[in-house]
Amino acid sequence: MENIYLTIVLAPLVGSVLAGLFGKQIGRTASHWVTILGVAISCLLSLYVMKAFLMDGMPTYNESVYTWLVSDGIRFEIGFLVDRLTAIMLVVVTFVSLMVHIYTIGYMHEDPGYQRFFSYIALFTFSMLMLVMANNFLQLFFGWEAVGLVSYLLIGFWYTRDTAIFANMKAFLVNRVGDFGFLLGIAAVLMYTGSLDYNTVFAKAPELVGQTMSIIPGYEWSVMTVICILLFIGAMGKSAQVPLHVWLPDSMEGPTPISALIHAATMVTAGIFMVSRMSPLFELSTTALSFILVIGAITALFMGFLGLVQHDIKRVVAYSTLSQLGYMTVALGASAYSAAIFHLMTHAFFKALLFLAAGSVIIAMHHEQDMRKMGGLKKYMPITYWTSLVGSLALIGFPGFAGFFSKDTIIEAVHASTIPGSDFAFFAVLTGVFITALYSFRMFFLVFHGKERMDEHTREHLHETPAVVTVPLILLAIPSVIAGYVIGDVVFGDYFGKAIYVAAEHDVLARLGDDYHGVWGFVWHGMQGPAFLLAMAGLFSAWFIYMKRPQIADMAEQKLSLLHKLLERKYFMDDLYINIFAAGGRSTGKAFWKFGDVKIIDGLLVNGSAAAIGWFASVARRVQTGYLYHYAFAMIVGLLLLISWVLIGALGK
Repeated sequence: MENIYLTIVLAPLVGSVLAGLFGKQIGRTASHWVTILGVAISCLLSLYVMKAFLMDGMPTYNESVYTWLVSDGIRFEIGFLVDRLTAIMLVVVTFVSLMVHIYTIGYMHEDPGYQRFFSYIALFTFSMLMLVMANNFLQLFFGWEAVGLVSYLLIGFWYTRDTAIFANMKAFLVNRVGDFGFLLGIAAVLMYTGSLDYNTVFAKAPELVGQTMSIIPGYEWSVMTVICILLFIGAMGKSAQVPLHVWLPDSMEGPTPISALIHAATMVTAGIFMVSRMSPLFELSTTALSFILVIGAITALFMGFLGLVQHDIKRVVAYSTLSQLGYMTVALGASAYSAAIFHLMTHAFFKALLFLAAGSVIIAMHHEQDMRKMGGLKKYMPITYWTSLVGSLALIGFPGFAGFFSKDTIIEAVHASTIPGSDFAFFAVLTGVFITALYSFRMFFLVFHGKERMDEHTREHLHETPAVVTVPLILLAIPSVIAGYVIGDVVFGDYFGKAIYVAAEHDVLARLGDDYHGVWGFVWHGMQGPAFLLAMAGLFSAWFIYMKRPQIADMAEQKLSLLHKLLERKYFMDDLYINIFAAGGRSTGKAFWKFGDVKIIDGLLVNGSAAAIGWFASVARRVQTGYLYHYAFAMIVGLLLLISWVLIGALGK
């Protein structure tokens, strides 16, 4: 199987190298074929691996492939851990990536950076595969940083736009904050366990439970809590949790295909996957779980509110991603890791669908993204319309759609949890259901229904996008409907086995599983719960406000102007970072430059030494008079001084 795993990882890398280094030589068509073929091979082999686990009972694979370095007994290796958690991630990542690659042919066909873009997205896929298949922290960190690097390149792909350069720099800097915490967490793991191998670390973890460390003199901290929180800070950056969320909406500056790839199946889910993989560590710290639970709840609720005031179609979907990532994080904090991964999977399908559908609308609208200039597109774009409806229903958790099963499971798990903070989290995720339905169908109705608000030229040229765009939409719409029906095995069954560890006192899913009586029983139970009623209330409110009584929205904006401004300015968090932290950093750097560089280095050391030498030279120059008696006098004085020094020395003895 090792050759299969190597092929899964390396096939996208080969395609990326060929398109990136030889794109001009092989041409545009060959560039997209080599990258698509590489990802398609990975996808097919990932499906084979999934089949081998589900049907053939294949055991977990955990082997080192290459030893990079051995230092002081610590082994730095490249290795693969392929179990059922890895398998589900492989299928999600490669399938969504394949759909994005195919879609890109239509979306980017006129872009001069065509070959470069395909090289980047294939490299992105390779990086994510290295991350999810890692069996040690070194390789995990390599994949972690690699997806960060490629996301930086892709967000700023249109590098002639100032907004794109600002966005990719923002993503880079915010993720450095999270990655600093992540690196400290890995360092602490190495310090206290002496290993970077997952299995070794997990085996030694219980020994750390009673140990403490002193970060601030006089205060003792639990070693396990510190490690888990530091690792989760890394996840907060990658998975865009408050307060490290600010980079994700701005990542919309990149082309739409990469928005789908970043938001749906790769970079932002890395943090969710990492915490699930590290469940044997996190289960040993209730404090860390509580911290995760509260952060996720804040993100789920307050990022959803921001989706209500956005006018850019892609930004509405972006804030939806932030909110749904909050749901996944809440599930992690409630120890419902299987539910978090299940929502990761279903969300990957319907969120990729919504992003690509938004891209289809943008293509048809000649790259117009303001929803206030759309409307009535249903009759022009029927395939995009129906697939968008599927994605929207899955997102709000409509019964029978994929999002319903995963989101309802998270809500029930949080409700049953005893982790501190679970009451607030339950309120947040339940309220978030109404907010999600409201902003999702606000977008849907403004884009596809109501009066046509575009200019005449755009209206005359409106038509459905080509098959290379719509076929991926259809293929993503299918799992957006049916993916939830495996809930019994994935969430309440023993699908993950030993890949995920949950302490008995935290196992809320086991308690919920006692009341699980099949898919249709789950649907019927969900339709009687508050989440379904709130979702329907949000959908109806969106229809009534934006289709029947649009003046209500205008009136609310005027009456609640302070609240609207707060949401429009994104709780002023961007202002805080830009005007306080960024400006403060620049001011500090400027002060160091003026005092350190200008006054100390340039003024004192460089210019000062030059001035001193000049002064000394000017004095010495006056001694050189050219008169013989001046030199004779100087020699006599010197000789007298020398004799005096010798005599004084002799008398001293």
